[in-house]
Amino acid sequence: MTRMKKQFAVIGLGRFGTSVALTLQQLGHDVLAIDADEERVQKLSDEVTHVVQADTTDENALNALGLRNFDAVVVAIGEDVQANVATTLLLKEMGIPFIIAKARNALHGKMLEKIGADRVVYPERDMGQRVAHSLVSSNVLDFIALSSELSLVEVTAPGIFVGRTLAEADMRVRYGVNVVAIKRYEDLIVPPQPDEVIHESDVLIVIGPTEGLQRLEVLG
Repeated sequence: MTRMKKQFAVIGLGRFGTSVALTLQQLGHDVLAIDADEERVQKLSDEVTHVVQADTTDENALNALGLRNFDAVVVAIGEDVQANVATTLLLKEMGIPFIIAKARNALHGKMLEKIGADRVVYPERDMGQRVAHSLVSSNVLDFIALSSELSLVEVTAPGIFVGRTLAEADMRVRYGVNVVAIKRYEDLIVPPQPDEVIHESDVLIVIGPTEGLQRLEVLG
């Protein structure tokens, strides 16, 4: 099945914006990368579909980019909060169908939500959480907070569960969490059945309350 090619624009080509733009391009989509800084634009000139130098806080300049037909626009401006908010507001007024905006902190995020950002992301906060969890527990490979109470983790199968089936491990009762997938070498088992035996090299993808996941993480 062929994935439908989409059009995305990424405004702000710092580390986060550049990563988003390059990843979308690698996934086979059309990407318009935009920044006010000529040097940043030049660095991506051969890497994505189109690159443009523009001040997106200027309504006329933003309108000239023809973003209305794009599937989504990512506002990745990081250092200049005023430019980040102004760009998001102008995009909303233009009728962009889906706007993702990068926030520096909770207050900034609330502001972006109020002016109409469809999704607000916190790259620094989220990465900080991932690093902290990996430091506390060596078996945690990744950690994503889905909300204040619900999280998703990738965890190396704790030794006490190796050789047991998922039903025998009974993580739902013990920790209030659910194993939604198992990575086994190159294979991804989705969804795993209750009689699936947990192997030593398995990576469990588990979702549930953060408290329950933390108890699972420290098993090692």
